[in-house]
Amino acid sequence: MPARIVILASGSGTLLQAVIDAVRAGELSAIIAAVGSDVTDAQALDRAHRAEIPTFTVAPSDFADRAAWNAELLRQVTEHAPDWIVCAGFMRILGAEFVEAFDGRIVNTHPALLPSFPGAHGVRDALAYGVKITGCTVHLVDEGVDTGPILAQASVEVATDDDESSLHERIKEHERRLLVQTLASLTGGN
Repeated sequence: MPARIVILASGSGTLLQAVIDAVRAGELSAIIAAVGSDVTDAQALDRAHRAEIPTFTVAPSDFADRAAWNAELLRQVTEHAPDWIVCAGFMRILGAEFVEAFDGRIVNTHPALLPSFPGAHGVRDALAYGVKITGCTVHLVDEGVDTGPILAQASVEVATDDDESSLHERIKEHERRLLVQTLASLTGGN
């Protein structure tokens, strides 16, 4: 049976679209059970609607505190009985209870070669440091910030005229391919 995946996304959903396209093309044997977001108007939700994938939103502003938000996110994700959770541009740190509930089954992408440049500004930080090669990482989520076991990485050369935007766009191309390849490996191929 194909693996059930819940994808969490906060933004435009290009990583989500790569997974949708891979499932449709038969490159990934999986069912995208749902797409969730912390942002009510995330473009990722529009992509999911167009692909006829169920969606849900758990906006932090709707909750008294982080613990309540995390509990509701856990409840919503659990309803879809996922084998894997994929954080695809999801810009929130998952709480310990959530991570424990899906221990070893939460995949995240990061636009840098971890363990270097963790956190929300990996591309900017790599440029500021002056690296000549950066890239992207697919890793399992633990209770730290970008500290979980690394599953796969791809390198991207930094061009002399790169700014944060141009470099990030090139990294995203590799990130999309790497995520699909990694999910195929984790779910038993296509």
